[in-house]
Amino acid sequence: MKPAIRMPSWLLAAALAVVTMIPVGAAQAQAGYPDKPIRMVVPFPPGGAVDILGRLVAQHIGQQMNQSVIVENRSGANGSVGNEAAAKAPADGYTILLGANGLATNVALYPKRPFSELKSLTPIAYVGSSPLIMMVPANSPAHALKDIVDAAKADPNRISYASAGPGSSAHLGSELLKYVTKTSMLHVPYKGGAPAIVDLTAGRVDFMLLDPVQGLSQLQSGRLRGLVVASKERLPLVKDVPSAAEAGFPEFEASVWWGFMAPKGTPPEIVNRLNAEINKALTNPDAQKVLAGMGVTTKPGTPEDFGKYLDAEAAKWSTVIKSANITAD
Repeated sequence: MKPAIRMPSWLLAAALAVVTMIPVGAAQAQAGYPDKPIRMVVPFPPGGAVDILGRLVAQHIGQQMNQSVIVENRSGANGSVGNEAAAKAPADGYTILLGANGLATNVALYPKRPFSELKSLTPIAYVGSSPLIMMVPANSPAHALKDIVDAAKADPNRISYASAGPGSSAHLGSELLKYVTKTSMLHVPYKGGAPAIVDLTAGRVDFMLLDPVQGLSQLQSGRLRGLVVASKERLPLVKDVPSAAEAGFPEFEASVWWGFMAPKGTPPEIVNRLNAEINKALTNPDAQKVLAGMGVTTKPGTPEDFGKYLDAEAAKWSTVIKSANITAD
């Protein structure tokens, strides 16, 4: 996933407000791990959704573990740069990674790399996900997902979609739509989400899949309209927009998601400790308020649960990527 635009000021303010509300307390010092600061690698630039999530969790687990958690942004290549940097760190529990969709898709997107997220990193904890929303210009003739699909079937060169670049969540989600509907559509990649949204608003492209952080202000202003949420259920933030299942396309499920990883070989007892601390942080009521504002649904689980999720996502998107002949090399 490539962060497309910076976090809206209201959401950033909310996140910072949560930080100030967390009681510091004199947590009892723990024997052994962690006895020095923990580095959290965020493989995307500051200010985006992944960065906000990372800093939110860092603050909470730092308070819980009575230790500093330092966020380090290492962006590039759909998260690949930061993912590899974390994988090459000592496997001692003092480097963790907050990854996104690229943890499962980069292996297929970058087949020439000697590095593999799935082989060089070990799962710690799943954070949550936020479904993508198909948005169209305000004056678009399309008023339902079926209108887009029917137009694409009638004329394969008619429908175009925007993305923040090859391999981004908007790109792969749109390719999934093509795959499940057996249609052809034109991909128009941009260097980031902001210019893509400008052209979408102007009607130069027909649709774009946006996450709630990117798209909510566009919907509220009336510059864009939501046709469908790429999930089985409606999203409370945009409760008037039907789900893909309601629209008759239940296989069209695409989201942005996040999870924590550690270098391969990190001791299981440390992985389990981190898992427990992250799950505790995610269920904190103050953190839940910020997450809800981002359209994020959390689902605490074990490292093994997250590992199974990664394998399923990798299999799903590898099929889509290979079918569409996509590479980011």
